[in-house]
Amino acid sequence: MSAKVLLHVGTPKTGTSHLQDVLFRNRERLERHGVLYPADRFDAHFLAALDLMALPWGGLQAEAIGRWDALAEQVRGHGGTSIISHEILATASRSQVGRALSSLAHDDGTEVHLVLSVRDLVRQIPAEWQENVKHRSTVSYEEFLAQLRDPARSGRIASWFWGVQEIPDILDRWGHELPPEHVHLVTVPAPGGPPDVLWQRFSSVFGLDGLDLDLEAERANPSLGVPETALLRRINQAVNPVLDPPDYRPLVRELLAHQTLSRRTRTPRLALPPDLHEWARDLGRRWSEEVRRRGYDVVGDLADLEPGPPPEHWADPDSPRESQVAGAAVEAIRALLVENARTRSEEQRLAHELHEARAALDRAYLRPSYRVREKLLRGVRRTAVGRGLHRVYRLARGRSSRPA
Repeated sequence: MSAKVLLHVGTPKTGTSHLQDVLFRNRERLERHGVLYPADRFDAHFLAALDLMALPWGGLQAEAIGRWDALAEQVRGHGGTSIISHEILATASRSQVGRALSSLAHDDGTEVHLVLSVRDLVRQIPAEWQENVKHRSTVSYEEFLAQLRDPARSGRIASWFWGVQEIPDILDRWGHELPPEHVHLVTVPAPGGPPDVLWQRFSSVFGLDGLDLDLEAERANPSLGVPETALLRRINQAVNPVLDPPDYRPLVRELLAHQTLSRRTRTPRLALPPDLHEWARDLGRRWSEEVRRRGYDVVGDLADLEPGPPPEHWADPDSPRESQVAGAAVEAIRALLVENARTRSEEQRLAHELHEARAALDRAYLRPSYRVREKLLRGVRRTAVGRGLHRVYRLARGRSSRPA
């Protein structure tokens, strides 16, 4: 079987979380069909990407050291198809791309394919701002949009956004050494279509058609509405100085954003301001023309990158309706109270178990047999010979004892 590597490098907010969740949970089934998804934990490819690009990420960069080389070694040792997937890989530099591609091919016969999933800018821009907010950002939507439109693109926000979203540039960096037929663009369908179309496109390009896979998502990256995102930004302003990243992720991003606020689906949705629609539409059209000119394999339809009309009633997340924000805040407080009650109950259970263990230990100390053993041991340890014999006993006991 010839070696084949399918390298999915983004872009963010194109169904990547669902794809990676399915691949991770089905990795044993995939391997039985000759497909390797090399991951010992669900975020293994994220850590490998951090390592490849030496990105600082809330302290996780130390944990990521050596992860890319370990992943690449697994791929080189596999004779069939290997899949790597993470959206932050889209921003890799040319030198990092070169290192990645050379590390994955164990010989000249390895066939490397690039997969890039894409969505229209009118949906991507507000989604990317929201993702920033879910990662502690306090930047307003107005400032975010201003930085994106700055021709210099010199700020952190603009450089990151265009690094992971500008389709021709990503393809220049990742696909310049690959034949066009080995570069695959998976387009995200327009809103309102059947929910499984995107998975069918992913399944086609990754060669998963016909495999019996569990497609139920356990992890997702759901979207928030306007008041919910506004509330989260205000929370960031209040807690960033006092809440460390390891605590922010489970409490704010997971508990509040993903598990609580995302369930409020009747509030206004985030959207691009109507006056920016034409700018985003023109840019997307130029990108589609460039993709068509280069002759890449399009899985889906480039027409999917043509955005829909502007919303009739646009809601500004920098000036939301305060009654809606208050409703979201009540839901957030409720979730935190329930979580606090659960944590207190767990603490009480553990405290009770610790108390019981201490009481049992105290009872053991009071037994006559224990006091006799202690007295004998003190007697033995009074001499050098006795201390030596005790050390020998402890070593022998350590070697022969079975773990509890």
